[in-house]
Amino acid sequence: MDRLDSLAFFIRIVEKRGVASAGRDFGLSAATASDRLAGLEAYYGATLLNRTTRSISLTDAGRLVLERARTLVAEADDLEAQVKLGINQLSGVIRLSAPIDLGENRIVPLIDEFMDLHPDVTVELVLSDGYVDIVGQGLDLAIRFGALKNSSLMVRKLGDNRRVICAAPSYIEKHGCPGTPDDLAVHNCLVMQFGPVIDREWSFVIDGKKCDIMVSGNRTANSGAQIRRWCLDSRGIALKSIWDVRDDLESGRLVELLKDFAPESQSALQIVYSRGSGSVSRIRAFIEFLVAKL
Repeated sequence: MDRLDSLAFFIRIVEKRGVASAGRDFGLSAATASDRLAGLEAYYGATLLNRTTRSISLTDAGRLVLERARTLVAEADDLEAQVKLGINQLSGVIRLSAPIDLGENRIVPLIDEFMDLHPDVTVELVLSDGYVDIVGQGLDLAIRFGALKNSSLMVRKLGDNRRVICAAPSYIEKHGCPGTPDDLAVHNCLVMQFGPVIDREWSFVIDGKKCDIMVSGNRTANSGAQIRRWCLDSRGIALKSIWDVRDDLESGRLVELLKDFAPESQSALQIVYSRGSGSVSRIRAFIEFLVAKL
């Protein structure tokens, strides 16, 4: 197994979360697979994985090797495809993550359009409103709201974002319209859960100062799409990204509330990707396609 194959094998170990299962994909026995990993660690002079009987996790060195390995293997596949299929024909896998509501309503149609233009491209889409580890989960890119914290990743801004308080007209007719953020205390608020964090504090600007107001309600979900459906069904008041509810607001299905207390643009919608991913032709083309469309 040459160095590039060894790196591809290491990638498969992380994807399969097991040495033996990755070895089976490469036609290796469990002992041989373990030896291959040991050989790779000996070559780099570092432990790449923390292993127990139940799980594996990347060390800092392993994370670095994984990120660079994905780039090297992807570029090798990219070169092979360009030679065999032609320099202008895109092929291969694009692995991406997106928030659930945004992904289902805006990103999926764009994926379909891109794949119609490039039928040899395969897409693996992960929809999640929680934190997604791009490197650890083997993704090429992610579409995210909010600031970029990991400086090792690259970012392309798609647009500004703000979160809006909204409700269905029938909810307002039945329960009344809150006049100030404090009035939310007597309303049923639909609350998002991001991983272990429940987003019960909603931000407003009151008398020129940012204030966080604690809200509560009888429905909590870790899916922005479900929060939006409950809101449309008059189940309560929601705090949603303008990207998710713009069409609902324009059509009148939802109404924005507490506009006078809304903070200005709080974050950006952006594409996040590893440095190496941007050099792979299919991923670079897909990023430029999303930037142009969004």
